[in-house]
Amino acid sequence: MRHWFQFPLREGKTSRQAHCDLPEGTVEREIGKEGFFGPATHMYHRHAPTGWSDWEGPLRPRAFDTNLLKPPGNSPWDASPLLHNADVKVRIWKAQQSMDHLVRNGDGDECLFIHQGSGHLYCDYGHMSFRDGDYIILPRSTSWRLELDEPVTILMIEATDGSYMNAERGLVGPHAVFDPAIIEYPHIDDAFKSQQQPGSWRVMLKAREQMNCITFPFNPLDAQGWTGNLTVLKLNWRDIRPLMSHRYHLPPSAHTTFVANGFVICSFVPRPIESDPGALKVPFYHNNNDFDEVIFYHKGNFFSRDNIEAGMITLHPCGFTHGPHPKAFAAGASNKRRETDEVAVMIDSRRPLEIAELPEGVENTDYVHSWQVKD
Repeated sequence: MRHWFQFPLREGKTSRQAHCDLPEGTVEREIGKEGFFGPATHMYHRHAPTGWSDWEGPLRPRAFDTNLLKPPGNSPWDASPLLHNADVKVRIWKAQQSMDHLVRNGDGDECLFIHQGSGHLYCDYGHMSFRDGDYIILPRSTSWRLELDEPVTILMIEATDGSYMNAERGLVGPHAVFDPAIIEYPHIDDAFKSQQQPGSWRVMLKAREQMNCITFPFNPLDAQGWTGNLTVLKLNWRDIRPLMSHRYHLPPSAHTTFVANGFVICSFVPRPIESDPGALKVPFYHNNNDFDEVIFYHKGNFFSRDNIEAGMITLHPCGFTHGPHPKAFAAGASNKRRETDEVAVMIDSRRPLEIAELPEGVENTDYVHSWQVKD
């Protein structure tokens, strides 16, 4: 058995509780292990720990505008990974028309977050419609295709050689954040049966990072029925009811939606802002020293960031302090806003993420300087 060293100490001028009633003239920085689940220390600084005047070297905060990426094609495998490691691959797929073939991921489970657009998913398990804001979980080696009502932009998160699971809710119980009863799954309905027509169909199988084309003289989506507890799942962010505390700013781990091998997916959705006078109103400065943090911005006013628009991605590698931008920190201190309206998807990865080569202009190379206080 292994246990973390446990010796809570106090040195100098500190707050009595984390994230609340900070000593006058200080800002708080959390230094933590294991993505907010391990031991942590809270430092109280005279200056914001993000107040660097210059940065040299590759380990820096990054920002990417995926709106500037050209549509790669009408197959998800046309979209190259933007960020990747041994556990997870992150793609942006933009499709203008319905798929004329099936795809299958033999390397891991797939999570599709529908950023824009709507349509219908046909898969081994049946048919279901989808819209913006839907998470769709596809178990490994599921055959599927999309019929579009309008063009789609999809954040694809592959759990490479892993599976998506529900997060442990602990003391708040299994119905907190979202009740499993709200999860939807495909049905063998009239729409599914009507597409079981004679004809040749291709299945593009991605396995071991190689492409295989399997041709059938019939539509492989010809199930007549099924029973079991493995299927495709759908959850919309609008059905997530976030944990809240009016007296304490909860860490991102409280907003965990899915857990996979080596990473988690969290959903930031609209919620009331803390009302207690002494509680922090924006995310606290923190060193998450074991995880790389990725945020995809879906919609709303991203209250802890300046100059971030829907469809952008930020990457904060582990090893340095990050937190709210100066304007956001000042706005939180003034306590003018009463609720957030942002929707964002966060990926916290245990292994460092590699960044793909991107077209010129997609990365905002000045993002590293966005924490500097402007006169």
